[in-house]
Amino acid sequence: MSKRLNPHIVAPQAMKPMVDIEAYLSGCGLEHSLIELVKMRTSQINGCAFCLHMHSKDARAAGETEERLYLLNGWRESTLYTPRERAALAWTEALTLLAQTGAPDADYEGLFPHFDETEAVNLTLLITTINAWNRIAVGFRSQHPRAWKVAA
Repeated sequence: MSKRLNPHIVAPQAMKPMVDIEAYLSGCGLEHSLIELVKMRTSQINGCAFCLHMHSKDARAAGETEERLYLLNGWRESTLYTPRERAALAWTEALTLLAQTGAPDADYEGLFPHFDETEAVNLTLLITTINAWNRIAVGFRSQHPRAWKVAA
């Protein structure tokens, strides 16, 4: 797979709002661990290796356990995730797979025992933003760093 263009170099003004949204989200009050789980789960669904590499590294640096990262794809069957995280992950899947799910009422209503209205908006913006980043990274074939060479 060959890399395509780098949108940050080609169109920095177009990418600036995305970077600004990230800055907002990092200080919006959602806990860092939840943000990284949402970014990881979205990136798993979208098959974005670049984002998976980045966010697994960020999550680990912030103290996330390898076990929770390994089991994230099976979060529904695991007891390692809090009710708040589970509500966020259900909403993440509903919005990431929007064409299939239609954002079910059950997933929406499942947010409010664990999130206030502002947090629900921030979580939805987070999910929307990482979906956009995934599409940018996959579309332009952004390559994650690697410490080894793959045989040709």
